Amino acid sequence: MASRAPRICPCGNVVKSGERCACQAKRDKERKAEFDEKRPSSSARGYGSKWTQARAEFLAAHPTCNRPGCDAPATVVDHIIPHRGDMKLFWRRSNWQPLCAHCHNVWKQSQEKRQ
Repeated sequence: MASRAPRICPCGNVVKSGERCACQAKRDKERKAEFDEKRPSSSARGYGSKWTQARAEFLAAHPTCNRPGCDAPATVVDHIIPHRGDMKLFWRRSNWQPLCAHCHNVWKQSQEKRQ
């Protein structure tokens, strides 16, 4: 089976197809660190003790993952519509769904990237 040819990164390095150059990984790491410095703390974003209690109550009432075909225990309360700082939407329980960590971190995140 034939594979794709390597590519040349803008920095001049030859990179195997499907892999990232070290300069790209470094640039991504720096960009993410800069974003994290500017990002408010979790409690400033609404995830304080009140959220911890509400989350525990919600997961006790909804113990399994809401994704069709997944019967794993729910460990994450996901906001169906991302709240993006809107506290009314953040606390609207009709906007919450129980998900397992895998479905939240893989399936839900890929959905949000497409939007």
